[in-house]
This record gives sequence, structure tokens and C-alpha cells, in this order.
Amino acid sequence: MIEEIGFELNGLPVQVAVRPGQRLLDLLRGPLRLTGTKEGCAEGECGACTVLVDGRPINSCLFPAHEAEGTSITTIEGLRGPDNRPSVVQQAFADVAGTQCGFCSPGMVLAAEALLQTNSNPTDEEIRDVLVGNLCRCTGYVQIVDSVREAAHRMRSAT
Repeated sequence: MIEEIGFELNGLPVQVAVRPGQRLLDLLRGPLRLTGTKEGCAEGECGACTVLVDGRPINSCLFPAHEAEGTSITTIEGLRGPDNRPSVVQQAFADVAGTQCGFCSPGMVLAAEALLQTNSNPTDEEIRDVLVGNLCRCTGYVQIVDSVREAAHRMRSAT
């Protein structure tokens, strides 16, 4: 039975029909046309499908779409500012070569964003701990950690 749900998506209210058993990933990539969220493993192991639900990183491939009702969801597309400029984290990833093929980047960036919203000065170990659920096919982990560290520095400097 199809159910209509409402939630906030990238700062805007949405109402959308959800099929029984539909995953949040399929809802985002399908009817909502937000293809920045990637499907890697479909088992919650790679982190390519990471989005923020109420500020917390989740694997959208495992998250039932109907559970989005009443939540606030941020995808990689939602990090850009109103002037369409990249977020601090996105820009740091670009500047410090934290992106290589780019497949893991949306999940990595969103996991980093969630970390930096609660910890403005993380250690490298804390950065690695937050990113442990995100796999990089290109093994660019050093640059990814460097990118998160740089984003933290930029965020602290801006305040």
C-alpha cells in the first residue's frame, strides 16, 4: 500500500508517495532525482549512500523510506549554500585532493560534515573513527583525512 509521507529535504518541505519496503536511497535517487547519493554495496558496508537524518549520518540503502516521515534529511546536494557555492567541507575536499574518482565523496563529505557540526577540532583519530564506515575505492584516505582537518581549520578560522 502506497503511503504519503512528509519531511524536510535539504531545507525544503517535501510530500512524496512511498512504496512498502522502499529504501530511502531509492526514494532520493528516483522520484526526488537527487543522484549525488550513490549505491555502492546495498548492504550498509561502504558508506557511498550516506545522508544526514536529523544531523546524523545514516546508510540510506538500509533506511526504510517511510521512516523519513517528520525528519530533516540532508543530501550532498543540500550542503551547497544559497549562492550555490560549495560548503566549507566540500571546498576543502576539492582543494586538498580528498576526491579522486569521486564515488565515495558524497558519503565522506556528509560524514565529515556531521563530525564537524559537533566537534570543531577533531584529532586525526576522531576523523578516522567517523569515516570508518566509508570506503574509498581509490584508497585516498590520507588526503581525505587531510581534507577534513583542513575543513575544521577553515570553520574555526571563520568564527
